[in-house]
Amino acid sequence: MHTGGEPVRIVTGGFPPVSGTTILDKRQYVREHYDHLRRLLMLEPRGHDDMYGVIPVDPDDPDSDVAVLFCHNEGYSTMCGHATIAVARWAVDEGLVERVEPETRLRIQCPCGPVSARVRVEGGRAGVVHFESVGAFAAHLDHPLDVEGIGRIPVDVAYGGAYYAFVPASVFGLDVRRSPTRALVDAAWSVTCAGKAQLELTHPGHDDLAFLYGTILTDGTDGAERPSANVCVFAHRQVDRSPTGSGVTARMALQRARAGVQAGEIRRFASVTGSVFTGRITSDTQVGDYPAVTVEVGGMAHYTGSCTFVQEPGDVLGEGFSLR
Repeated sequence: MHTGGEPVRIVTGGFPPVSGTTILDKRQYVREHYDHLRRLLMLEPRGHDDMYGVIPVDPDDPDSDVAVLFCHNEGYSTMCGHATIAVARWAVDEGLVERVEPETRLRIQCPCGPVSARVRVEGGRAGVVHFESVGAFAAHLDHPLDVEGIGRIPVDVAYGGAYYAFVPASVFGLDVRRSPTRALVDAAWSVTCAGKAQLELTHPGHDDLAFLYGTILTDGTDGAERPSANVCVFAHRQVDRSPTGSGVTARMALQRARAGVQAGEIRRFASVTGSVFTGRITSDTQVGDYPAVTVEVGGMAHYTGSCTFVQEPGDVLGEGFSLR
């Protein structure tokens, strides 16, 4: 599947049993015991450096209909909005939840916490998906960061299921709609590297959630009058083709922290492919000491096909490789 151009490879069978009491335990178990399968599924020759995957597991949350782990070129993320949109549609179409028209509701357990989703259903087929985030919050506003090649710049950092740094692309003399992708990636990666070295991040829920996942370069607008363009570079220089669902969540939390958006107001965010997600604050909440919000993100995923992967004995390259 793909959501806004960003691939979503959902494992539908053949994955070994995953042990663990909690979903974060299962994430760690897969990292320690089955990382060779992540490499096989994500990297060349079956995938590429910008592939994204979903590994369904048994939920430990009794109220969740499905549970998933997210994986990419570097490892395993805690939240992924574009993949959640795809999983919600897939779960309805596969009959993992009872299909109800015109709208089917389900609960998806993600490593960052349970996410509620509603899926539009017409003629027995699932369509547009909206999901409601875990608590999102601004961690730093205008935090000074020393970035190689440019010097000290102000950076916003927010959590939307994962932590992102936010910087207007204009700080680097770039335009997210027109500048070469390589230049955008280099700029965002320099911020991520600086952030990982200089930022002290914590999360009230679990230490496993306290890491900088990537950097989102924006066009500096708020998405009120027209879609605000952004590009997310996450994991190891991986470029999101979608507007980044967890990034939309975090951007809405930032706007709320700056009193730039009210509950119920809709904002639109566009990606490098021109695909658009909507964001809407549904409620104010609290995450530890952080004033937080819950955000509803909307988008559409499409099917691209199905396939069976094999690895022949002796095929060393078949274990997965990257040229990046």
